[in-house]
Amino acid sequence: MVETEKTEEKGTEQKMVLKSTEMDPKFKYEISKIPGAEKVMLCFQCGTCTADCPISRFDDFYRPRKLIRMTQLGLKDKLLSNDVIWLCSTCFTCIDHCPQDVGIASIVRALRNLTVERGHMPAGYREQVSNILKTGYAYVISDLRLKKRQQKGLPALPKANLESVAKLFDVTGFSKTLEKVGDVK
Repeated sequence: MVETEKTEEKGTEQKMVLKSTEMDPKFKYEISKIPGAEKVMLCFQCGTCTADCPISRFDDFYRPRKLIRMTQLGLKDKLLSNDVIWLCSTCFTCIDHCPQDVGIASIVRALRNLTVERGHMPAGYREQVSNILKTGYAYVISDLRLKKRQQKGLPALPKANLESVAKLFDVTGFSKTLEKVGDVK
């Protein structure tokens, strides 16, 4: 299989040859055992997911169809080392329009989980996890913003039970997963 990619500097297309040694024929079966990703082999590459995807409209590299094909071909290392899988917004538009009901967003979630199991999580996600552990919210809400809420007569934001958050992380095993990816304080 040969795929083309545009190079940023020149705006030209470059051919990338995939080698059979890069393919793991068992990978598609591994993925299909993960809940939500069972239908990965039903994808016949119609392209509806990519045509309807709001992220692929604005990003030349994110193509749901390509991710599914790479999964089917067993390009495990290429997929799990590529941060492009983290671009999916999980809006489920791909699932809503897929004629085969493949569950593309669930497959992307499975790929992300496998990536985290290998010890990789993009910095932005690590930061959000850290914020959840510290404040109960994915984003730190500044004192200025809290003051503006108060000035406008809005109720105070609820305080998170950080002990419960930490317990939830432990019970689900996410704390151990975070140890693999590191940098979460």
